[in-house]
Amino acid sequence: MKIVAIKILREFWALHPNAEQHLKAWLDEVKKTTWTQPVDIKATYRSASILKNRRVVFNIKGNDYRLVVAVAYRFGAVYIKFIGTHAQYDAIDAETIELE
Repeated sequence: MKIVAIKILREFWALHPNAEQHLKAWLDEVKKTTWTQPVDIKATYRSASILKNRRVVFNIKGNDYRLVVAVAYRFGAVYIKFIGTHAQYDAIDAETIELE
């Protein structure tokens, strides 16, 4: 999969260094895979939450952080929409959040 807006993840792990290796591992895994439907994601990431609007929520570092992406299955692209702490995630609408 092609990942769009990796810069957001780099900026996040600069502020939260304990998330860096977990996010890098996620990036490496996703770059090497192809998702054609939500069940493909769930096969690898059982704790991922599949939402409306092609959104998926991943638990990062044992659920300390939440990563929200939009998946364009036909184009093989993953768009980073949000990365934050669990508390920050609770304050957003994961189905509509957009990068600023």
